[in-house]
Amino acid sequence: MVHAAYVELRETVRRRRMVRRFDPDRPVALEAVRDLVDLAVRAPSAGFSQGWDYVALLGREAAAAFWAATSGDREPDPWLRGIRSAPALLLCLSNPTAYLDRYAEPDKGWTDRSLDRWPVPYWDTDVAMGAMIVLLGAVDAELGALFFGVPSEAHAAVKDAYAIPADRHIVGVIALGHPLPHPKSPSLRRGRRGVDDVLHVGHYGGPAGTTGTPDAT
Repeated sequence: MVHAAYVELRETVRRRRMVRRFDPDRPVALEAVRDLVDLAVRAPSAGFSQGWDYVALLGREAAAAFWAATSGDREPDPWLRGIRSAPALLLCLSNPTAYLDRYAEPDKGWTDRSLDRWPVPYWDTDVAMGAMIVLLGAVDAELGALFFGVPSEAHAAVKDAYAIPADRHIVGVIALGHPLPHPKSPSLRRGRRGVDDVLHVGHYGGPAGTTGTPDAT
């Protein structure tokens, strides 16, 4: 018997879409953003370091400096016009120092604090997992959401505009709002890779079928 909560989760995942156009006249309440961030902090983090912060920009005035820093005076294309209509932005930040501090503690013992011990930047990975929870939570809240990046040359200006500490990384931004109809992304023509294409059982290239015994050679 399939548990109802599992069905609901599957439905939420399947309904999630990146929204690129929002109703600018329907604001997103601070309480709704708080609820989404409350879900995000349930994401896993290495060593329970929790090296994440979220900066909420609610309304056009709050977001004006962000758009000035990231797009400047260039003429907005349809994509940018659609994203600028979002009534709320959530800046997703990681804190590498929190991880270096945590893993220098006695139970971890990496007192050299060397970045070489981190072949994967878990501070960014953990924030990305939190962002995914926000995207799914937005579906449940009947909001549209889009995760997008900040141009590398604009990071310093965004940090300056919102008093973000220099040691924080801007992992990405989530636009939130009530969705409006918009054309599908042309990238969707690529099609979604199926389970048989991406799942390798036993070793890379191992069959992903649901029957039989995987080849373990």
